Order: sequence, then structure tokens, then C-alpha cells
Amino acid sequence: MIDTAGMGKEYERIEPRLWEFIENQKVFFVASAPLDGAGHVNLSPKGRQGTLRILDDRTVAYLDFGGSHAETVAHLRENGRITLMWCAFEGPPKVLRLHGRGEPVFRDDPRFAELVAGFGEADGPALRAVVVVSAERISDSCGFAVPFMDYREERLMHAEYFGRKSDEEFREYTNKKPYNIESIDGLPAVPLPLPPR
Repeated sequence: MIDTAGMGKEYERIEPRLWEFIENQKVFFVASAPLDGAGHVNLSPKGRQGTLRILDDRTVAYLDFGGSHAETVAHLRENGRITLMWCAFEGPPKVLRLHGRGEPVFRDDPRFAELVAGFGEADGPALRAVVVVSAERISDSCGFAVPFMDYREERLMHAEYFGRKSDEEFREYTNKKPYNIESIDGLPAVPLPLPPR
């Protein structure tokens, strides 16, 4: 029999053991949605080592790199709602969620350079924004159904693909992708033209 006592707890802050758990995960997931009930909920996996930082015990930030879509950015610009989730693929079972308010800090924001500097070598080509998330609810749950999976290595394709483009070429790429300009529901996404770095 599995003892489920104590599973599922809320926290006032990112306590040291939660902090350590977050830093040890190789992937996390980001969920957002438009206000329109007929709109599309978005869920994105995020990886790339070093691209998530805990700024303090109620604030995290991650690097938002360019790609074919910008759903999270569009939703945050409209309503700010966001959920981040981490789950243990090794060790004791755990799922941790941070519900909060997110803000994309774009290249032309005075805070951008200082935020990016804190990520060190994780900064790279095709960076559009830094998403800063303030926690409103922090909770965990059991994760008993999450499978064990082994981490092998980082995928380098994104960094290598955009590493072959100049910043000007990346900005042109962004301008040409319809779902960078707006979400699939027509919400404004990445403000264009994207400023140079």
C-alpha cells in the first residue's frame, strides 16, 4: 500500500528543497491561455540547460528564444496568466507547479540587458525576450504516474540553426513568421520590428 499522507502541499515561497528540485530538472513546461474561452490553450516544453533562473523565493525567469510560434508571449501580453510545471523523471516522485503572472521583457526594455547577463553562457542567438514570472501559488503533487526516464544529452539543433544566422537574419525570420506576429487566435505576439541586440 502506498502512503499518500502529506502529498499535495502549498508553499508560501520557493523553499530551499524546491529550489534544488527545480534546478535539477532538465525540462519544464509552460502553460498559458487567452481570455477568450474559445481560444487555444498553449502548453510548451522548455529545455536548454541554464535558460531558467530562480531570481528570488517567489520569482523565476527564463529565456524566450525565437521559433515558429509565440503563443506564450501573446497570452502574457493580453492577460499575464502563466503556469510553470516541473516533474521528476528520476528519484522520488514529484510534480511542482508555479501559478503566477508573467511578463515578457523585450530587447528594448531597460531591464533586458541586466536580466540576460544573469544567465551567463545560456544566452545565445535568437533570444527574443526574458519571461519573468511572479508566483501567486506554489504547490506540489505526488507524481506517482510520471514514468522514470533517463536524460541523455542536450539537443543542439536550435542553437546551431540560429547560430548560423546573424541577428539581422534572425530578425527577418521573425518578421516573416505569421505566428510570431500574432498568436493562432490573432492576439499580438512579438512586437515588431524586433530591435537589434
